[in-house]
Amino acid sequence: MPIKIPSGLPARDILDSERIFALEKPEAERQRVRPLKLVILNLMPKKIETETQLLRLISKSPLQVEIDFMKTSTHEATHVSADHLVKFYETLDAFKDNYYDGFVVTGAPVEHLAFEDVDYWQEFKTILDWASTHVFSTMYLCWGAMGALYYRYGVRKVDYPQKIFGVFPQYLQDEYCFLTNGFDEIALQPHSRLAGVNEADLALRKQDLQVLTWGPRSGPGLVATRDFSEVFALGHWEYGKYTLAEEYERDMAKGLTNVPFPENYYPNDDPNLEPLFSWRAHGNLLWRNWLNWVYQTTPYDLTEVPQLRIEKKLGTDRSIRHLPGGPRKDNFAPFMHDGYGVIRQD
Repeated sequence: MPIKIPSGLPARDILDSERIFALEKPEAERQRVRPLKLVILNLMPKKIETETQLLRLISKSPLQVEIDFMKTSTHEATHVSADHLVKFYETLDAFKDNYYDGFVVTGAPVEHLAFEDVDYWQEFKTILDWASTHVFSTMYLCWGAMGALYYRYGVRKVDYPQKIFGVFPQYLQDEYCFLTNGFDEIALQPHSRLAGVNEADLALRKQDLQVLTWGPRSGPGLVATRDFSEVFALGHWEYGKYTLAEEYERDMAKGLTNVPFPENYYPNDDPNLEPLFSWRAHGNLLWRNWLNWVYQTTPYDLTEVPQLRIEKKLGTDRSIRHLPGGPRKDNFAPFMHDGYGVIRQD
């Protein structure tokens, strides 16, 4: 799809080299269509790298998408130039009267901290409150997903003594879910985190939340509300081929002792060989499915979003709802669920 990006965004050159069709504002406005409107809250230190990763995924749909970038005001980014932030990013104050079809909240390397100890936690909650009345559907990634699950649903974070690091199998829990439509029974997902979510807490919110993919080592990888107004990706399907390698080199240079060698990433665990890019297809499919869902169910007039949320009709009045349908008829444990897509704990 043609993605509509701010003029001069550095990611444009990379996207062009990868034959991804991106339109800058003057070109896009000549197309007489109503584009999907997305805003990205980028909490990652390497802003430009994250922008490029997300725009790659957003481009895998035949829809035109107009993108804005949001930053926090209570945390000063140090890994990107101030000029870049001034030119392409705004704080919530600039967006508070806007309405969007979609919202993307990235991860952040702060999962080792208690939520209340993160310097922008209060602002994060304020942004989520704004999104609940101004956004049709939100995609949260990694720490963003953990923070949102905790704030909005009381699902606690579980700290790990050692980072879960590498590429891990996720088992499909609902074959017919719109978001995972087309997924294989096993999908590989990159993980790079020192925390996860409390699965017992998830089970307590099973009327609101459904686990769509789950892994024996990595736990829930994809969770969503039942109306898909909120989607929580605990792993990193947006990562590029070399992102885990770069993170491993960074952590080793810092002398960290709780970071293992990345699992299931290098052929034969040999870092002299190029890593295997084994998750790209499922990453592209998830984002294409999400954008397709948003496109089919979002109101044409986005100012209707607050009332639709009050009436609990964000998507549910425009779709056929169904109980999860497992992809297997046997009792192979990784695919077992309790009727809500939540793995049994027995």
